[in-house]
Amino acid sequence: MSATDGSTGGSNNGNNARVYVSVYDNLDAVAHAAADLLVRLQADDRPQEHFNIALSGGSTPRALHRQLVAPPYREQVDWESMQYFWGDERFVPPDDPESNYRMARETLLTAAPVTSDQVHRVPTERGDPAMVAELYEADIRREMNILPGQFPRFDLILLGMGPDGHCASLFPHTEALHVRDRLVTANSVPKLNANRITFTVPVINNAAAVVFLVAGADKADALAAVLEGPHDPETYPSQLIAPEHGALHWLVDRAAAAKLRQAH
Repeated sequence: MSATDGSTGGSNNGNNARVYVSVYDNLDAVAHAAADLLVRLQADDRPQEHFNIALSGGSTPRALHRQLVAPPYREQVDWESMQYFWGDERFVPPDDPESNYRMARETLLTAAPVTSDQVHRVPTERGDPAMVAELYEADIRREMNILPGQFPRFDLILLGMGPDGHCASLFPHTEALHVRDRLVTANSVPKLNANRITFTVPVINNAAAVVFLVAGADKADALAAVLEGPHDPETYPSQLIAPEHGALHWLVDRAAAAKLRQAH
């Protein structure tokens, strides 16, 4: 495994967020680095009672989950402090093969010492998308003691990025990109003919740490556009992510980084 670390101050970073871009040989190395980072952030978070993490869907997090539930990380993670949320969810039942919750349950939550009261999933079975978004927001406010008008401060939000530059379920040219007064919103995605539930941009940008896990040659064009292209978040929503009082980590493999002009 090898990696190079660097910082970007590109046009997508509209504030003073600390941005770190690290390039690794392959997906397994990206997952290893993410597991290292999680353990380090937990150590830095002490003496907080809870470590609030928002999980990501998609294929890339599977590799991270495999690392976390196996030695040596299984012994290093403070499992008891973890509180699990989701940054987005497909509007499907929790046992559906497309469910982000189901993927995490099968690859992480049932393979690690996790109790049911640590898991705060999106209740997709309890209403229409708008109602589910409201219920999930209420759950977050209750669990994290967030007052009206406040945004939660997650210790870690994990994100993937699609080949179109979307993250969470913030897809290009969709209404959710502009929601600023909610924690969670329903988002209709016409190109997928689907509804999603997603964190809003202010929630993500209020986190102490946001970590993108990006792997694969199909992400190379979007990654170059997001990190080094002109500011165009309607087309590349991942450009909206810039934690206001936290750190933004891009952990990417060499295939995804192939079209970056700068050395990272």
